[in-house]
Amino acid sequence: MPRGVRLGYGSGSVATGTFGTIPGLMLLPYLTDSLGIAALAAGFIVFAPKAWDVVLNPIAGRISDRTVDSRGPRRPWLRRAGIALAITFALLFAAPSMATGLEALWVLVVFLACATAYAFFQVPYVAMPAELTESYDERTRLMTWRVAILALTILLAGATAPIIRDAVGGRDGYRVMGVAMAVLILIGVFSAYAGTRRAPVHTVEPGAGTLRDQLRIVATAPDFRRLLITFVVQAVAFGAMLAGVDYLASHVLGRAGAATVLFVCFVGPALLLTPAWAALGARIGKKSGYVASSLVLTVGALLVATAQSAPAGLVYAAVVLVGVGYAGCQVFPMAMLPDAAAVDARRSGSSRIGVYTGVWTAGETLGLALGPGVYAAVLALGGYRSSTEGAVAQPDSALTAITLGFSVLPAALVLLSLLWLRRYSLTADDVEGDVTV
Repeated sequence: MPRGVRLGYGSGSVATGTFGTIPGLMLLPYLTDSLGIAALAAGFIVFAPKAWDVVLNPIAGRISDRTVDSRGPRRPWLRRAGIALAITFALLFAAPSMATGLEALWVLVVFLACATAYAFFQVPYVAMPAELTESYDERTRLMTWRVAILALTILLAGATAPIIRDAVGGRDGYRVMGVAMAVLILIGVFSAYAGTRRAPVHTVEPGAGTLRDQLRIVATAPDFRRLLITFVVQAVAFGAMLAGVDYLASHVLGRAGAATVLFVCFVGPALLLTPAWAALGARIGKKSGYVASSLVLTVGALLVATAQSAPAGLVYAAVVLVGVGYAGCQVFPMAMLPDAAAVDARRSGSSRIGVYTGVWTAGETLGLALGPGVYAAVLALGGYRSSTEGAVAQPDSALTAITLGFSVLPAALVLLSLLWLRRYSLTADDVEGDVTV
């Protein structure tokens, strides 16, 4: 595939990376430390709109499967939904001063609108690789570009968002940050739309039957199901770690700019090591590479458990190790997903790619939403104190909860996820060879 198409497709990760990162990183602290909403209630607000996507994403996939347009079935949705996503995102952190309950309602409703727009952008976007190329290895190369740009976006957005917030200060800081991130989303939307205008599209006829029929068929695909469960459980772990960055930096490390440093340590390795993980996967297989990267991440997360007593430098080094594993944990499942969808398309002669990716992104969204929710529950169990005046002194039990929620909990979830990955069996021969029913 031409390099321009790879770059154009990958640039869509600027939008997905920004939306996937900033609410998980900033929304929970915004609710607890700026709006004064209790940790459990804040966790529900972060979780509920994304849980809605679990229902909506397969529907968005089905709709994009059946879209007929000279630009291709997916590209029109990139622009339509992408613009709506940017507008609603700018409003998310712009709640006017009202009673606490009304402010919470504002965030809940606007975040629901954000999640709806994101579903109609993300699902068609993720579905595109299975239609852009029929090559097993080319999909890995395509995902390498996507993950590299995703890592750069996460680094840029996640590192600058706290800086913008702190430079302006208070609730205005959150408002300015929200607008800046919305502009970044628009850049990704229009870059992906323009960059894929000359992309080849290999299509098969949309699958027959109702959405329920197709979901039932997808649910019976054993390799896809095992891969999906692995990915979702790991998404819960990543969501918890992302939600914990600001709390670990403010309350445990207590250093100015620590949130930005932690984020750079977490995401930075992906910029350098994504091609290395892809090369390793080409040698040992995608599944083996996925297991290896998961184990590296687990070791790093367990080392972070020493954060309350260890020097800050050691904590940063442990988070770098987490980032090394995280890079692989993004490359491999996203390269394995279109393989599973392509095998189904070859067997059946009809396309359920949109349904596959709809279920996939629904699972990812659910996992990333559950992560902050679970982390908020851990904070509540530790007696975390919410405030409208920014970070306040916390009891020792809350500091322990902040640390364990960022370290031991994610490590345990990643190890648990590998139980399902053990039986995943698709290889290059299955994907590119003749498939019989």
